[in-house]
Amino acid sequence: MSTGELLSIEPLELKFPFELRKQISCDLQLSNKTDNHVAFKVKTTNPKKYCVRPNTGVVLPRSTCDVVVTMQAQKETPPDMQCRDKFLLQSVKASDGATAKDVTAEMFNKEAGHVVEECKLRVVYVSPPQPPSPVREGSEEGSPPRGSDNGHANAAEFAAAARAFSEGLEAQDKSYEAKALISKLTAEKNTAIQQNNKLRQELELLKRGSSKSGGGVSFMVVVLIGLLGIIMGYIMKKS
Repeated sequence: MSTGELLSIEPLELKFPFELRKQISCDLQLSNKTDNHVAFKVKTTNPKKYCVRPNTGVVLPRSTCDVVVTMQAQKETPPDMQCRDKFLLQSVKASDGATAKDVTAEMFNKEAGHVVEECKLRVVYVSPPQPPSPVREGSEEGSPPRGSDNGHANAAEFAAAARAFSEGLEAQDKSYEAKALISKLTAEKNTAIQQNNKLRQELELLKRGSSKSGGGVSFMVVVLIGLLGIIMGYIMKKS
C-alpha cells in the first residue's frame, strides 16, 4: 500500500492472471487520507493495451474510489511471462465540491506550481488458478481410493457373469443336441415298431394260410420270424 500524504493505493502491483484471447481485469482502491477533495489521474506506458475506468476522478474526503484496469485480450504469451508495462497514478488537492468534470490536465502540471504526488505501479503476470483435482470420497492417505476397489469388484463380477453366461450357452447347446438325438431315436423306434407290427400281421396271415393248406411251415415264415427277432433286438437296443 502506498503511504502518500493524499491517497493510499492498494495494491501497488497490478496482477493479471494471464490467459490468451481473454480480457482480464484488476482492481485498484484509492483511499483519501485527508479532509480535502483529491483529484487523480492514471497513466500507462501502453495505452492501447489497457483500459482504465475511470482514468480521472475525484476522491471525496475520507472516502474511497475503485478503479478497474482491464488488459485487452492477448494473442501471444510474453517470454518468461514478464511484463514491462507500468502505470503512473497522480494525485493533487482539488477545490471543495470538485467533481470528475472539473479535473483537467493543467491540475497535474508541476511546472505551474501544483504539488502533485505520484505513485508508480508495476504489472505482473501470474498463472491462472488451476481447478482442484477431484478426490474420491472415502480415500485416505496411504490407501487406495474406494473407487479402485469397486473397479476390481466390478471387473470380477463381470468376469463371473460372462463365464456363467458362456456355461449357460454350452449347456443350452448340449440340451438342444440331446433333444434332437432323443427325437431321432424316438422316430426310429416308432418306425421299427410299425415295421414289427406289419411283420406280425403278415406272419399271422402266413400261419393261417399254412394251417389251411395242411403243409409245414414255409421258408418265408422262417425268414419273417428271423427278421422279427432282429427288429425286436434292435428296438431293445435303442431303448
